[in-house]
Amino acid sequence: SSVQLFREQRYQELKGQCLQQGRLFEDPEFPASDESLYYDSAARGKVEWRRPKDLCEDPHLLVDGMSSHDFHQGKLGNCWFVAACSCLALRKSLWQQVIPDSKEQEWDPKNPRKYAGIFRFRFWRFGEWTEVVVDDLLPTENGELIYCHSNVRNEFWSALLEKAYAKLAGSYQALDGGCAAEALVDFTGAVAESINLAEGKYGEVISEQMKLFEDLMKVHKRGGFISCFISSSGRPSEAETEMGLIVGHAYSVTAIRKMRLGERLLFSFKAEKLFMIRLRNPWGKKEWHGAWSDSSEEWKKVSDSERRNLGLTVQNDGEFWMTFEDWCKNFTDVDICRTVNTSYFSLHKTWEKEMVFGAWAKHPEPLLNRSGGCFDNRETFLQNPQYLFDVKKAEDKVLVSLQQEDRRKYKKEGKGDNITIGFEILKVEDNRRYRLHKLTVQERVATSPYSNTRSVFLRRTLQRGRYVLVPTTFIPGVPTAFILRLYTDVPSRLRELKADRPRMTCWSLLCGYPRRVTQIKVHSAEGLQKQDRSGGADPYVLIKCEQQSRRSPVQRGTTSPVFNTQVIFYRKDIDSPVTIQVWNSGLLRDVFLGQAVLAASPGRPRQEQRLRLRGRGAGEGAELPGHIIVTVLCSDDLAEL
Repeated sequence: SSVQLFREQRYQELKGQCLQQGRLFEDPEFPASDESLYYDSAARGKVEWRRPKDLCEDPHLLVDGMSSHDFHQGKLGNCWFVAACSCLALRKSLWQQVIPDSKEQEWDPKNPRKYAGIFRFRFWRFGEWTEVVVDDLLPTENGELIYCHSNVRNEFWSALLEKAYAKLAGSYQALDGGCAAEALVDFTGAVAESINLAEGKYGEVISEQMKLFEDLMKVHKRGGFISCFISSSGRPSEAETEMGLIVGHAYSVTAIRKMRLGERLLFSFKAEKLFMIRLRNPWGKKEWHGAWSDSSEEWKKVSDSERRNLGLTVQNDGEFWMTFEDWCKNFTDVDICRTVNTSYFSLHKTWEKEMVFGAWAKHPEPLLNRSGGCFDNRETFLQNPQYLFDVKKAEDKVLVSLQQEDRRKYKKEGKGDNITIGFEILKVEDNRRYRLHKLTVQERVATSPYSNTRSVFLRRTLQRGRYVLVPTTFIPGVPTAFILRLYTDVPSRLRELKADRPRMTCWSLLCGYPRRVTQIKVHSAEGLQKQDRSGGADPYVLIKCEQQSRRSPVQRGTTSPVFNTQVIFYRKDIDSPVTIQVWNSGLLRDVFLGQAVLAASPGRPRQEQRLRLRGRGAGEGAELPGHIIVTVLCSDDLAEL
């Protein structure tokens, strides 16, 4: 797929020029000066910019491949960046995307002429892969790298990757206090979700804990990433808890295991299964000292061979195991990155992906305003962008990710904070094609969390039908761009609703333009005629108006079906009635069970009505067994409903 060039800089071209002129690259777009380090002048210190060859004998991009224990954080509050790097390092296929052609970029001692002090990295930026070029002048103090650096003195991939990331953000200081999930989205294009463990009561409610465990195990198995932290509200950041965990510090999850214990261990631990999670502290020191910590009682009961069989190994310092229950009780927040599988050549479940770019924009004219705020703003909520999609199966699992543009580049103007965003999903009429203007018979089926994180995620199972997704800022009138991703099992045809009403065309002058809009919701029916020996029926409804008709799915084995079917008709002839028929679905032919004919005019009552079913005779047809419960709304203003 095509790659965008950040600031239009072409790596091969720039490298070629440098090699030709026998000079090392100095990036004019991100100069080795204070403006690349800080966005406010108060933070300045004494910094020397030096190239790797001035810091060590034999510089390399990668020494012995890449491992998740390669590096430590520097002075910047960027443990989250280090946690993201250690997750990235676990998956070769992903880091090779971020560091393209790493062999070509590597220092070559046999051929030092190939080196020009220029490197390139790729990030998934707001829906597109973007290539960022940097020089290798790195900020140092007393000959030591200030920021992210490798354990191995002559390895520079993490320091150079961080420089490219800082260039995207506008400065190194703009990276202070970010979030690991965001960096991982930028490394992989994954879908991010944040869960508050304290609010969700995962420490106390065992059933919730188990659901989360299964979910995280699946995420990990399918190549996703998980990091966690203890929020520093009310506590000084980087303080140590009595259990040895650091407050406000990002830990990466490196393994999740569910284990059956053998006879001997069953007796020792009085439990059949252990639910365990392994973490890594980016500092590579300081570990948990509760149950299952390195020198705890629990390990003394487990022999080395049992430990290996259970997979409870620790690969290096800074890595430690804890039970999942302890993890839920001790950490407050978890960031999850799902790498959603959309490949057709895969053994695992694959998803159909739809992605659209949009924006919230202010306009004084209500029909043109696109920043109406969240659902609580009843008057303006529908003055937001609206997206239509269909669920084609009887039910389908839907994943939605809403991501706002990266605001770090606005930190210089003091506007770098994320905006609080979220979205609503409404079940609408099966044949809706125009924007919603008033909520009447539609159902509100899902609300995402609202948060000031860069992206908001929701997973939900939805029934067959048509839906409108409304992304919103929490307060009205905040303009910014967003990107919306929707994953379903079967293609959903996600598209923006732009028109408020049917278009006027030359054709409509000939054939007539609609004069009235009518919404019908058939809630249910009761007391229908029994159609089979067991006393049941397989009914569906057919709603007809002028030349248009819609039918509901069949409800099996009932004489009191719940339909909840919604339709909307734009009517040219306001005298032609709306007919609602109930049919029984049969193997050979369908049987008519009765109908109701409505005049459907704006003066009609707007509340639910219970209507008697009648035959198809002229005039008022004969009464038949059963009633239907419907709501009908009409308006002669086509942009009212």
